[in-house]
Amino acid sequence: MRVLVCPDKFAGTISAPDVAEAFAEGWRGVKPDDELVLRPLSDGGPGFSAVLAAALPQAKVLTVATTDPLGRAVEGHVLLDGEIAYVESAEACGLHLLAEAERDPKHTTSFGLGPLVVAAVESGAREVVIGLGGSATNDGGAGLLAALGAAPLDAAGYALPYGGAALTACAGLGGVPRMREARLVAATDVDSPLLGLHGASSVFGPQKGASREDVFLLDGALTRFAEVLETLPGCPSGVATLPGAGAAGGLGAAILALGGRVESGIGLVRRLTGLDAELESAYLVVTGEGSFDEQSLRGKVVAGVANAARDLGVPCVVVAGRVDAGRREAAAIGVTEAHSLVEHFGSVPKAMSQPADGLRELGRRLAQQWSR
Repeated sequence: MRVLVCPDKFAGTISAPDVAEAFAEGWRGVKPDDELVLRPLSDGGPGFSAVLAAALPQAKVLTVATTDPLGRAVEGHVLLDGEIAYVESAEACGLHLLAEAERDPKHTTSFGLGPLVVAAVESGAREVVIGLGGSATNDGGAGLLAALGAAPLDAAGYALPYGGAALTACAGLGGVPRMREARLVAATDVDSPLLGLHGASSVFGPQKGASREDVFLLDGALTRFAEVLETLPGCPSGVATLPGAGAAGGLGAAILALGGRVESGIGLVRRLTGLDAELESAYLVVTGEGSFDEQSLRGKVVAGVANAARDLGVPCVVVAGRVDAGRREAAAIGVTEAHSLVEHFGSVPKAMSQPADGLRELGRRLAQQWSR
């Protein structure tokens, strides 16, 4: 029996490659003669670089010194495959880089993404694909623009402090980013606009530490900043309303304002990893993520895999840290059944602290259920 194992990471607990390995280990312990094909995935968030590095072994990996959302030194990477570079924004802007007490999107910045983009362009990339997701920021890409030479300024012409809150005083930009004509691509499956009830601040701000009052403040600040973004040459009219503009705290809006485009993160990863070809010869596909919930149904890894499996008539099983999506909604996107570590262990703390053990056990259980 040929089983395709293609999960996303379980955010905050275990990486996508480790999820796949743990599940496969459990399965092989029961059915050692089955063929398991492991294809860890990402929709653009944390793990994007590692997944693509495994899929593109011929690509060159550059290590770049940059900064985290609070300005502390970290290392990021650029994956250079000919004239195309791949960058993971979460390596510089990720929520996982901050302790819980440090999370405050009024002050966190996307500045650290800038050195990664600059390194990609200076290395000869004509197209820079930026994976968006898992960010700790809500600054509309203001930090990125500052790093590229277009710092947000107040009415007196002084550079604003970093963070989303300061953008309430933004009156203009102190220059135009020079990208050597390189094109930017935002790889994301977040289709949120920048502003409003479905925008970056309202939907994702609370996950990053924003209070209810902070959400109103940040949305107002981004409303002002959107007007400034439209002064950039080539910025599309109504950039704040475009799908994907709200991705990664508004980094999507900055990329669109720089003349970039949005591409499905899971679609891109499916193509580069050869996932669709593997699906055609699989008897069963197993995917998953940390929380299989309502957001999962809107184009994240699980939805992308389940939809493709459904179109080919291949059963799709989801393994997740927790399952909150309804069975009917899950079935509508092609999910045959879903299993959770919380259900297996009977508690959230155990599911969080022992994910590999739980995945191995689920692998054993599903092998007994599915393998002939």
